[in-house]
Amino acid sequence: MIHAISGDVEFIQAIVNSSFNGFIHSIFDKTVNIKCRKTGDLYTLACNKLDNGPNSLVININIFADSHFELNDNVFTNKNSLYIEDKMAISLNDIKKWECLLPSYPINDTRLRKNIIIIKNQIEEFGKCGGMKRNLHAKNPFEIEMANMLKERAHSLLCSLVNNNVADALRYANGLIGLGPGLTPSGDDFLTGLMATFHLPNCPCLSFRSFNENVVTSAQSLTNDISYMTLKMASVGRVRESIVTLLHLALNGEKDHLISALHEVLKIGSSSGTDIALGLVSGLEVNLKIKNRFH
Repeated sequence: MIHAISGDVEFIQAIVNSSFNGFIHSIFDKTVNIKCRKTGDLYTLACNKLDNGPNSLVININIFADSHFELNDNVFTNKNSLYIEDKMAISLNDIKKWECLLPSYPINDTRLRKNIIIIKNQIEEFGKCGGMKRNLHAKNPFEIEMANMLKERAHSLLCSLVNNNVADALRYANGLIGLGPGLTPSGDDFLTGLMATFHLPNCPCLSFRSFNENVVTSAQSLTNDISYMTLKMASVGRVRESIVTLLHLALNGEKDHLISALHEVLKIGSSSGTDIALGLVSGLEVNLKIKNRFH
């Protein structure tokens, strides 16, 4: 019996109610994804080195390489536990419940303006190249062209949003979905960060929630299951704990704490953390510009 350390409150509820039934969709060293038979949504088992996330359980295991799981293994619940065939039982006794709660957009945005500059400078110095952050030493024509496309489409998307041209914004967003390297392509990661900022309570961009819904509708056929699920969650303001912490500190935090939180996000994936952080900072800048336009 393996113990779950912490988990998303909605996933925990489904297990406790014995209403969850699925099968293994994909297996990685640090995560295993489970597809729910009823909804088609993905749920994640994460090793103890990872942070909490939507539809996730962090369990007391270092790595999944020795688990002997196979694709399509049945996953089911019984009496406060989650079972993968007869290969693993995960107990939810004493689990710490986690819920994604985004911080409210501040009335006074002076600190946010300063923090955006800090974040951009840190990404410039420490962010990983090859996705939304251009690799200046790239010699491969394909990589150079990909970088150009990512940059141009993201720029056009942000300009369209600031000008409240949602139809054009959606067209450019669709051009980013599935674009770029990585299991979760860079364009998707950028949109994940961007869309989360439109769900901050009291933010100037609340009207863009319909934009988020339309992006997700398009994404289902344009990217892979894992990336689609990340976008779907972000579109309703559900993101990983490290991203929530970064948002809290971007809005209200001191420099040292902010930099520390940003570096936790930058560690995500290969370039995913950098791509998400660039999406976040872009979304916060759009919020500032929209607010200024109406004041």
